[in-house]
This record gives sequence, structure tokens and C-alpha cells, in this order.
Amino acid sequence: MSPSAGGLVVFLLSVQVIQSQDGWRVKYCQTDVCAAKGSTVEISCDITYPPGKYPSDIKDRFWFTKEKDGEPVDLRTDSEYSGRVTYGYYKSTLTITDVRESDSAEYKFRFMTNEPGEKYTGSPGVTLSVTGLQVQVRRSDSTWLELTCHSSCVLSDHPEYVWYKNEEIIKRGSSLPVSSGSTDRYSCYLRGYWKNRSPAVYGPQRPSVSASPSAEMLEGGSVTLTCSADANPAANYTWYKEDGTSDPRLLSEEPQLVFSSIQSSDSGNYSCTAENQLGRKTSDFISIDVKYGPQRPSVSVSPSAEMLEGGSVTLTCSTDANPAANYTWYKEHEDSPRASGQIFTITDFTAEHSGNYYCEAQNEMGRSNSTLRLIPFSAVDRTTMIIHITRWTLVSVMLILLLVFCLWTRKKKAVSSTTEPHESREAVEMDLHPEYEDLSDMAAQREDPEEQEDQV
Repeated sequence: MSPSAGGLVVFLLSVQVIQSQDGWRVKYCQTDVCAAKGSTVEISCDITYPPGKYPSDIKDRFWFTKEKDGEPVDLRTDSEYSGRVTYGYYKSTLTITDVRESDSAEYKFRFMTNEPGEKYTGSPGVTLSVTGLQVQVRRSDSTWLELTCHSSCVLSDHPEYVWYKNEEIIKRGSSLPVSSGSTDRYSCYLRGYWKNRSPAVYGPQRPSVSASPSAEMLEGGSVTLTCSADANPAANYTWYKEDGTSDPRLLSEEPQLVFSSIQSSDSGNYSCTAENQLGRKTSDFISIDVKYGPQRPSVSVSPSAEMLEGGSVTLTCSTDANPAANYTWYKEHEDSPRASGQIFTITDFTAEHSGNYYCEAQNEMGRSNSTLRLIPFSAVDRTTMIIHITRWTLVSVMLILLLVFCLWTRKKKAVSSTTEPHESREAVEMDLHPEYEDLSDMAAQREDPEEQEDQV
């Protein structure tokens, strides 16, 4: 392992030697280089000269990774390396500063001699792998997570990492325990290379939701709901629809919820959740309003029997529509409307009012007509109706009087039956009383002869 200015570079020292038939030879000092993102990398080679040849016999030399029209492109002229490439020691050493992941490639050395047509390339070249530090998340238990700092490069036996929490250094070590659901941001770097800090990991922010083309749609159209949240690692998404219960209905586990032919039943409130290993957040509701042409209206009539002259009837029109429909009433074979509004009442009904009626329901999306509804008329004139009413009134009065008479008669009989026994007892007493009077007279008559005898 060899540290260089500005970063960490790991060399795999497997020497590669390329030799031409005429004695020229290129020897790479390493075949594979692994570098941390942002570091400085040096790749070098040695040239062996044929007998009688010297460095002055080399006209030009450079490094390249790609070709154009069959010819190698000097890294110094490649815009992707502008200001980051230098050659040293007779241009046999390549130095790349602030390496990027896009710099990962096979690097080859090329030189030309003073002899016409003599061009040599050391192939195969040196493979450069550029990697950044990454924070890996592992769940310890239901409440704790373990963060580890990771690099695909093979580093020293005991690399020392420094941990950041919300841009403040909090700990040194290979791992960092954090609580599940934390809203903080965590990152790490290899000690001594603070400029090459890893990307931060953090739980999802509150998701945002959007509807395309619009949250107000015509029935039968298509609409796409999209859920997005800033999170690292990337969040997983779940869509729900509120259905009036405590537990929303799960619809999808994708970032987008697509309605290819939306229906009125799809109207309602939707929300999504964003979740990764560090936490979970739920979005605000987005309301979907599906607009449609009124459905065919239905008409009810009250009362539903035949109408008599002078009566009244009420017709009611109803339909399902969004936005709510406006109603207009028509009579068959007439162009002018009879009334507007959901309820149509006809008072003082006459023969002219009888016939077929229908209602028209209309909103900004369209219109629809009900089927015809017949209102029949009973051919009974007012005089006949009055006679019928009078007749039934008289019959009702007579029945009431008859009922009263029967009740009075029953009551009278009941009173008579309770007074007759009392009168009989009085009669018996009156009959017995005279007998007592006769006995007194008889006693007087018996005394008279004695008195007569005394007198004699």
C-alpha cells in the first residue's frame, strides 16, 4: 500500500514486461491499481533499449486509454482529464490527480522512435479501479442499526475510520451503532483522507406526490401518481388509498401508481410511504377527482296512481354525475322546457297535464336524458268528484250515528238490569206490612167480646 498526496492508492505489484522482436521492451511497475475516489494516482513503466539505442532515439511518448480513428489519444488532449494529468521522468510516469470513478480504465504506454514507422505500445496495460467509500447499513435488532465504512479496495489490516453525524465528527472506529428511525445523516472517511469522505446515509424525508397529467381527470382517461423522497440508501415505496377505515388499503409497492382507464370509483385520497433501513415517512394526501358525464337519470312519481282533476303530483329526477348535474324537465313532443331543478311539482292537475315527461341531466362533461314517464289522468269531473265525496261523507256520518245509538242502547239495558231487583224487594216489604196491620185488627176484635162480657 502506498499513500500519495491527496488520497489512498493500492498497487498490486505484478510486473508486466512487453518486448518487441527488435529488442525494445516496456516493463510496467504494476498491473492493477485500486484508488479511493479523490486521491492521486501514479502509474509508471521502464523502457529497455536495444543495443546501440538511447533515450534520444525516442521521439515522443504518452499514455492513453482510448483510440480515435485507429490511433491512440494522448491523455493530455483528452477533455475528461484536463488539468489532472502530468508526465514525469522522460514521460514514463503518469500522474492523475483527483481521480474519479469514470477514470477506471486500462492505461497503456505508447512511444515512437526517430526511425520512420517505428511505434510501440505496451499491451496489456495497467488497470485502474477507482472506488469511493460507502456506508453499509445492517440491522442489529428491532431498534438498533450498525453502520460500517466499506471500500472495494483492499486496504491495510486495520484501517481507521472517522465518523460524521450531521457534519460533526462523533466517533472513530470501524462501525457505528445508531437507532432505527433516526433522521440524522452519517458519513465516514479513512483517517488522513478527510477530503474523500463517503456519501452520507439517512432515512427518507417526507415524500412528495404528484399527478400527471392532472389530479382532475375525465372518466376513462389515464393518470399516473408518482411518489419521491430524498433518501440514501434509496427508498422503497408503497401506495395506499383511504377507504374510511383505520387501515388504508394497500394498492402498489412501486414508485408510480398508474391508472390506465380511471373510473369514478377511483376518486378519493391517496398517500405513499417511503422506507429504507434507516426510517420510514408518509406523504400528505393527494386527492383524485374523476369527472364523468351524467349517467342515465331515473324518474320517480308521487303519487303513482291516476291523477284526478285538481290534484297535485311531484316528479323527482336523480343521476350520478361529477360535477353535480343540473336538471331540466320536458314533456314529450315539446321543445320548450316545463321546469328546471331536480323536483318538478304540478299543482291543480288538469287533463292538459297528462302525458309523457322526461328529465335531462347536464354538467360540464355532458348530458343524458331519462326514459319517458307517463302521468295518467282519470276522466272524473269536479261535480262528480264532489258528489262522491258528499256521498261518502253522509255514509260515514250515518255509520257514526248508528254506532252511537248502539252504544247508548247497550248502556240503557245495563242500567235497567241493575235497578229491577231493588224495586222487587221494596214491593215484598210493602206486601208484608199490611199483614201486620191485619193481625192488630184481629187482636182488637178478640178483645171486644171480653170487654163486652165485662160490660155485661
